[in-house]
Amino acid sequence: MSHGTTRAASVADRARSLTGEISGAFGDLGTFLPYVIAVLVAGVFAPTPLFLGFAAGYLLVALVYRLPIAVQPMKALGAMIVAGALSAEGAAWAGAIIGATLLILAATPRLDRAARSIPQSVVTGLQAGLGLVLGVVALNMMRSDWTLALPAAAILGLSLVWRRGPWALLVVFGALLLVPASQPPDLAVAGSADAALVPAVLSGIMSQLPLTLLNAVVVAAALARSLFPQDARRVSERRLAATSGFINLALVPLGAMPMCHGAGGIAAHHRFGARGSVAPLVMALFCVAAAAAGPGIVKVLAAIPLPVVGALLAHAAADLLLTRRMFDARPDCRPVIGATMIATYFLGALFGLVAGLAAESLRAHIVRKRHSASSGAGR
Repeated sequence: MSHGTTRAASVADRARSLTGEISGAFGDLGTFLPYVIAVLVAGVFAPTPLFLGFAAGYLLVALVYRLPIAVQPMKALGAMIVAGALSAEGAAWAGAIIGATLLILAATPRLDRAARSIPQSVVTGLQAGLGLVLGVVALNMMRSDWTLALPAAAILGLSLVWRRGPWALLVVFGALLLVPASQPPDLAVAGSADAALVPAVLSGIMSQLPLTLLNAVVVAAALARSLFPQDARRVSERRLAATSGFINLALVPLGAMPMCHGAGGIAAHHRFGARGSVAPLVMALFCVAAAAAGPGIVKVLAAIPLPVVGALLAHAAADLLLTRRMFDARPDCRPVIGATMIATYFLGALFGLVAGLAAESLRAHIVRKRHSASSGAGR
């Protein structure tokens, strides 16, 4: 091969890599957009500090991990905010307290040891349960207009052929350019603080903290290690807890939305081609541009059709469900994965963890009894 051919191949590889990074940067819009649009349209948060918060989070990710680690809205708190159960003031208190708690936990090596003690079958079940949850949400979004959802899903499916192609980017911008924009609702005036602020904050913390510890620390670390094994040393449970804690304690009181490193977001970034620090930097720039646009950005984001957002989310869900560990698991571990997955889907991550550990204890007990019986028969 000539020097010119080698150089051309190198340029082509770099172009494909850059395309994948840019596409992967927008791969998590399926989980990012629904919560962000909802709280902005409701007027609970102002667009500029909200997007600057996400920009700072993605910039921190690019500097610390140099990997496409997601920065997502906290789902339990986000649901409470959208439902009107938590005001901006309550969200600020809840986010700051959760951030301080995560920083305290990150300061002790016990967090890593406790997380590593969770059996792999339980972690796989937790990931699969989260995938089911995201999948159902995605289908509910997609079924509102299958004529938009199915073509979007088909284009995204081309990632099976060329994983680092610009598929997410094409779908998002194609939807904005080709689909007639519906009139988004006017921004509401931000409401007053909760009448019962303390109970609302405590309820938010109790519902969000276990989910963050499991999905955004334990499962996120396990998923990142499986997707980026060569960079596994950079992604630990303690480091994920520390960065999540820092961005919440420092930024949420200033008007940012409570944030975490969701496992589904990591899967989505990777699914559409992100492999390094370029993707989080692109997201940081996108969020800075959105912050500069102010209230006008709400109309742009709300113009992305819900079925298209659902198609993005469905691909992220598939990555969590259809993992290699799911197919390579030993037969006696599959009931543990199934029990964890079902409990996580119906009852949440905390109950999924409890059910998985119980199932794993039962599996280990049965294996020990069989081993003892076979040893006794062999004497």
